[in-house]
Amino acid sequence: MESIHTFLKPIDFIIVTAYLFILIAIGYWVSFRKKKNYNDNLFLAGRSLGWTSIGFTMWGTNVGPSMLLASASIGYTTGVVAGNFGWYAFLFILLLAMVFAPRYLEARVITLPEFMGKRFGPSTRNILAWYSLTTILISWLSLTLFAGSILVGQILNLPMWLSAIVLVIISAFFTVSGGLKAVAYTNVFQMVLLIIVSLILTVKGISAAGGIKSIYQNTHPHYWNLFLPLSDKNYPWLAIILGYPVMGIWFWCTDQSMVQSVLGARNLVQGQLGANFTAWLKILDVALFIIPGIACFVLFPNLKDPDEAYMTIVTRLFPAGMTGMVMAVLIAALISTIDSALNSLSTVFTMDIYVKKFKPTANQTEIVGIGRIAAISGAIAATFLTLAIDSIKGLNLFDVFQAILGFIAPPMSVVFLFGVLWKKATAKAANIVLTAGTAFSIGIGIFYLWVFPSEKYTFWPHFLLLSFFIFVILAFAMWLISLNGYNKNNNESGPSVIAKIPPAPMKVWIPWILLIITMIGLYILFNGH
Repeated sequence: MESIHTFLKPIDFIIVTAYLFILIAIGYWVSFRKKKNYNDNLFLAGRSLGWTSIGFTMWGTNVGPSMLLASASIGYTTGVVAGNFGWYAFLFILLLAMVFAPRYLEARVITLPEFMGKRFGPSTRNILAWYSLTTILISWLSLTLFAGSILVGQILNLPMWLSAIVLVIISAFFTVSGGLKAVAYTNVFQMVLLIIVSLILTVKGISAAGGIKSIYQNTHPHYWNLFLPLSDKNYPWLAIILGYPVMGIWFWCTDQSMVQSVLGARNLVQGQLGANFTAWLKILDVALFIIPGIACFVLFPNLKDPDEAYMTIVTRLFPAGMTGMVMAVLIAALISTIDSALNSLSTVFTMDIYVKKFKPTANQTEIVGIGRIAAISGAIAATFLTLAIDSIKGLNLFDVFQAILGFIAPPMSVVFLFGVLWKKATAKAANIVLTAGTAFSIGIGIFYLWVFPSEKYTFWPHFLLLSFFIFVILAFAMWLISLNGYNKNNNESGPSVIAKIPPAPMKVWIPWILLIITMIGLYILFNGH
């Protein structure tokens, strides 16, 4: 397949350029408005976010170029099974809304390490702060920047290093100048545009393939099943059922990048409704990102590289100008993920490391300045890591990304679940799981991915099952160590931050009940083939 650059016309470049200027203008406008409590605006948008901004920001943070391209690729090769990563998530977004968010907002914290510091003490907060920084830098910034640099390189015919620099400069602008409020403002704009353009692509793809009935008749029935047999080597149903919750709890309930907009909610109800809106938006993942890949399979069944599915359907079906709009939307998805991650990295470093450990008396100006320096430093570090990742050949980015999350997730999921749900969980148990448990989990991941790679050594279980087994081992360790070290008198202050909270009002539960009914219906519909 020819480079995407060869399909673009001058009007496409004009549209991409105009779009970038619009983004910069929005960020400029937000950053130079008068602000009160500037550090709150920089990190939590002055705790003023409503449910729409929260929903779009969380979804926008989750939707990156790897989501768009890899989902179409999996749709091309296996059908809707990857939809589990979007639809199964509603259970864990519900867990965030009803269990975690009330505790987070009641504690009035800026970061999740700060919350766990109130629960277990300063040592746990310090460990989690560095843990979160590393996770954000690798999982969010570097891998996203790598995938995005490939995409921008194809669009603008630029080398990897220059593509990475262009992306990181634009993304850092919003974080450094306007903080979370600039991110939230631009995310609403970007995500609405993403929905519109992606919907047009889906409709055109389905139409060109002869309609839904024709697509269904020209694909294998398993293309329309969310749960595949145990014999399926890519995504067997048991691996998804058991393994994804480990990743889902970490990703949706404990990851600073995902949860930060909820922490910036105007109030708890807005945070809970915002989480609900995110879960509704996740339903769109299959229609907007996977169905185009299935349509591409019907239209162009002989692609040498399934990763070309998304670009193939865009360049073959869209006219000049519209192709440029799609490119602009993809860049929007990139910037949305990168700037949210930079903002989270800046927040964690500033509040949990600099202020907490080095200068508790720092004034507002110093805090804002350090936050900006942290964002710029993170952007530079991510650029170099991106170039290092580029030297690795022969790996499937989507599967490696999911596997990495699977090995990062167990320690965090265990500590947060026990910390919030069990008053007898101790700081000693939490710290051991976060240190020794992380070394254990990441060590297995290194063996699985590099030392004894699973494609050569068949004794490995699926990486999602492996993640589940690690979670069980660490959960047992957390339980055992806590029982042996629990002392009621020494644990009174910690459990106070997870005291019983009032139940959510009906105006919160009604949209959640409607969503649960909808998801049950979708899973029944997509498992009867």
